[in-house]
Amino acid sequence: MYQLEYKDIEENKEYEKIIKRVVEQCFKEEGLLDSKLYISITLTNPENIRKINNEFRNIDRETDVLSFPMFEKQELDEMIKNKDFKHEDVLGDIVISIKRVEEQAEEYGHSFEREFSYMLVHGFYHLMGYDHIKEEDKLVMRPKEENVLDKLNIKRG
Repeated sequence: MYQLEYKDIEENKEYEKIIKRVVEQCFKEEGLLDSKLYISITLTNPENIRKINNEFRNIDRETDVLSFPMFEKQELDEMIKNKDFKHEDVLGDIVISIKRVEEQAEEYGHSFEREFSYMLVHGFYHLMGYDHIKEEDKLVMRPKEENVLDKLNIKRG
């Protein structure tokens, strides 16, 4: 369901517990539990995420989460509809800056678990082909994210 890599940060079993719960719920909500898809997740520091952001998006600054989907939304929707999962395949890559998660949790006044879970869910829905640049797209993506967090009883504040 996922593959985890730590890049220049300490391994942490609490992170892994959160990842397992959140990714399982995301896969359940989108009908992917029986698929052979998996997510590649990299947890890293601000310096590394800045380099990745610059290399792949030409934005020379750090960020909280980056997502790199492997499928177009229509292609993925078709695979899910037809249950066409013959081969193990990566749904995409999610890169998260743990330091940014800690800072944002404090800034927004909620727990590390809430902020980290949100980054995972947010990254997952980008991999699923959803976006939030236009308001009408945000109106589709945000409720999906909140639904997963609600089912896991992960609340703001």
